[in-house]
Amino acid sequence: MSRPKQMTRAVIVGHKSILKETIDALHDTNLFHVEDFVEDESGFKISKPFKNAEEVSKKLVKIRSIANYLGIESKKPVVQKSDAVLRELDSKLNELDRTISAKTESISQLENELKDMDSQKREVLPYLSIDLDFDYFRGYESLKVFAGTLKNNLEASQISSITQAYELYFDPQSKAVVLFVANNDADKVYELLQGLGFKELRVPERGGVPSELLRSIEQKEADVTRRIESLKGEIESLKTKYADFILASDEVLSIESQKAELPLRIATSENAFIIDGWTPTESYDRLVSVVNNATNGKAYITSLEVREEEEEDAPVEYNNSKSVAPMQQIMDLYSRPKYFEIDPSSAIFITFPLIYGMILGDIGYALILGSIALAIKKAIKSDAVSDMMNILIYCQIWTIFFGLIYGEFLGFPLASTHEEQGLLPFWHTVTLFHSIGGEEFTFPIHRAHMVMSMIVLSVVVGLIHLNLGYLFGFSNIAREHGMKHALLEKGSWMIIELGVLIAAVGYFGGSALMYVGAVVLVLGIVMLAMGEGIAGIVELPSLMGNALSYARIIAVGLSSIYIASTVNDIAFGMVWPDHSKIGFAAIAAIIVFILGHALNTVLSIIAPGLHALRLQYVEFFGKFYEGGGRKFNPFGYIRKYTEE
Repeated sequence: MSRPKQMTRAVIVGHKSILKETIDALHDTNLFHVEDFVEDESGFKISKPFKNAEEVSKKLVKIRSIANYLGIESKKPVVQKSDAVLRELDSKLNELDRTISAKTESISQLENELKDMDSQKREVLPYLSIDLDFDYFRGYESLKVFAGTLKNNLEASQISSITQAYELYFDPQSKAVVLFVANNDADKVYELLQGLGFKELRVPERGGVPSELLRSIEQKEADVTRRIESLKGEIESLKTKYADFILASDEVLSIESQKAELPLRIATSENAFIIDGWTPTESYDRLVSVVNNATNGKAYITSLEVREEEEEDAPVEYNNSKSVAPMQQIMDLYSRPKYFEIDPSSAIFITFPLIYGMILGDIGYALILGSIALAIKKAIKSDAVSDMMNILIYCQIWTIFFGLIYGEFLGFPLASTHEEQGLLPFWHTVTLFHSIGGEEFTFPIHRAHMVMSMIVLSVVVGLIHLNLGYLFGFSNIAREHGMKHALLEKGSWMIIELGVLIAAVGYFGGSALMYVGAVVLVLGIVMLAMGEGIAGIVELPSLMGNALSYARIIAVGLSSIYIASTVNDIAFGMVWPDHSKIGFAAIAAIIVFILGHALNTVLSIIAPGLHALRLQYVEFFGKFYEGGGRKFNPFGYIRKYTEE
């Protein structure tokens, strides 16, 4: 079982004249975790950033703003020389900024024109059915023009009962009305119109017939829309043209910004600087060599003796193999181990996929999920996604293994039983021995027929898992506080379990072992009381609860089986409802089959994944793991788009 990498605390001291060379060297090695300096009474102060910090920061903000506007995302890197990127940075950045600004301003103006034309259309549309030139609506001294809409129909006779001097245009369908009357009769006519629900509408200021105006506006709208689309296409082409440059520039500027702002984190006096931090012990000699080479030996670098209380605050770097490394995602999701703790990544590399596989245990779902994981891993080039897909693949390997043990494929039994024929006619179930509650223990294991046996098996797996946690806890305490504390605090739990086991064997076997077990049990309880006090005694019943919690392995697994079996029964029942030839119901049956198993496939990620994760975090980690370690965050940058 691995522990985090051993760390060495180091300080680098030098004259300010070599500060830049020292920072460049530290950044290039990417091996030194810098501790932020807190001002005290020593006389050292936090320094100011380098002179180029503000300029670099402005350019970085600008390039990221442009990248965000263009929607540029990480892609397969095209590596460029950082010197070349820096040489072209100002000219290309200004050109890009000007071009995008001009095009976005044009788009903004055109979009305002579209809004204005939309307003014009809404003014014209109510008068479309009347089609009278808008110039006729105004310019009279003795006439009043009523233009708007009515709620009710208007008859000419209603107007003629008031005055004969009028001109009426009314559309019964749209209820649009335009009425010309003499000023002298305007008040009476207005009262009449109000009674009919008159609502006055604004008359467009421009002249022309409504239908012709509408046609003209729509033509202009189409033209403006085309121009906007053209400009957006030109901006999209900028994204294609400048994507590599923007990603490389962002990387180069990020590196320059990190270097320029490091003085804000270190101690300086008028002439000297001190950089305090951590490096993996295995990399210390390399760090010394690189700094000395960069400063011609003018920087003084030395390791410091780390006190026990300082160890707790040391940054933590995992020390796992490439195959185990994906499990660090699961560890970070919970909490990174402390510097002095065992890193359980290697343990959960086995136990998490194993328990997941025990729960799901179906070859069909494993093949589907494994294929999906491989496809996503190939399609998305991301370290985080790749790690998650690797974990999913590990889980499916164990799922196939248990699928063979259980003899299950998409809810179908592969081997025949007394009740049903399996998918493989040559595979017959073999009875191995009689198990708990009169159940027959068979191969393959038919979980639905062996519930009691599987519950006991799950609890046994849980006890083994829990005791692995006690062993890790024993190791942690022995390293930190000595063997005696480890025996009393963690060894006592294992002695208690041993006592219960011996007593149980003696009880069921009718032998004196029962009394031996009782003595061992009491011894374990006394040791526990000495190690953890009354709190440990109070926690004793929780051991039973922790072990029974593993019964979820069979419970969740059975739910998946029943869902899959139900889908199969419904689908095949629809195909052969009366055991005659296949009809149109076959199409519906295929849909039910695909959708049902698609749903169960999704559940096959969520339910087994969450419960397997819970058994790691709650039951297993609860026996030894503290967590809360600081991530080792070296000063540097992992380049993707540029190189020196």
